[in-house]
Amino acid sequence: MHTTEDFLYLSDTALEQLDLSPTDVADAIETALISKAEGRLHTAPKSALLPGGGRYMMSTLAVGDDGFIVVKQVSVCPDNPDRGLPAINGAIMVLDAKTGKLRAVVGANWITAVRTAALSAVAARRLADPAADTIAFIGTGVQAHSHLAAFSRMFPLKQIRAVGRGKANLEGLCQSARDMGLDARASATPEEALRGADIVVTSVTLDYTIEPFLDARWLKPTAFAAITDLCIPWKPEYMDAFGTVIVDDREQEAASEKPMLPYDSIAGDLTELVTGTASDRAAGRPAAFAFRGIALGDYAAAVLAVQRAEATGAGQRIAP
Repeated sequence: MHTTEDFLYLSDTALEQLDLSPTDVADAIETALISKAEGRLHTAPKSALLPGGGRYMMSTLAVGDDGFIVVKQVSVCPDNPDRGLPAINGAIMVLDAKTGKLRAVVGANWITAVRTAALSAVAARRLADPAADTIAFIGTGVQAHSHLAAFSRMFPLKQIRAVGRGKANLEGLCQSARDMGLDARASATPEEALRGADIVVTSVTLDYTIEPFLDARWLKPTAFAAITDLCIPWKPEYMDAFGTVIVDDREQEAASEKPMLPYDSIAGDLTELVTGTASDRAAGRPAAFAFRGIALGDYAAAVLAVQRAEATGAGQRIAP
């Protein structure tokens, strides 16, 4: 129980230095999903605003019986790179669940990138082809890099294909893949990237004015798509080409003002997938994990980071 006035500060740089792998975070998320299913972790639906200009503001809240409260606020501002700033910025408060006292302030950029890829990894463990060797990226920003890092540890990847609006981001992602020993190429069109890919990751700017340009019918029957962008780039009239669609949280999706999916064939959510109560993957048709991000993911990643930092003496203690 935390009762003192001091608290731990973990910057994004300090978080990176904790040496937490995507697998570590994915394992923590799976543990949290089981805790939620057993009634030991309590979460609120994600709150989000799209005020225009491609900006996206969101917050999450979760409390666990293991003694933590985690509150996160993050803003995505696509014009920030022109200002010399990261596109994603925010902060996470970790508090004591018994006293309400502040326990830690944690940078949100690293947590958001890694937990998003870890959520995809949890789904991919169950829905993607274990022999997947080709991955396609639509969108080449932070989430593309974090998913590449996660999936390169999970699958015997040999090739990446990438499509993105910004030349610098596109070249940066391809170079990161080459540094891993992978064949990396920029695809001429989204269709060229998706055709024959084993895994697809889409992470375009969260802007509903974007005209959908991806067709699920381009995917091979064994493909798996990690859709991190509210399904914005996917043509809704062809989404039923997916035989299995998992969302991150049914309750959150039901409460959302604008549903990600235009049809009612959701096979389950991430808790159901991990606990074995979701419908089996449909044979002969691609599968997708379409998600907004959930409080549980932020909770699992932030608590893991704080516990690691406290155990190793990382970060900075702030006294009043």
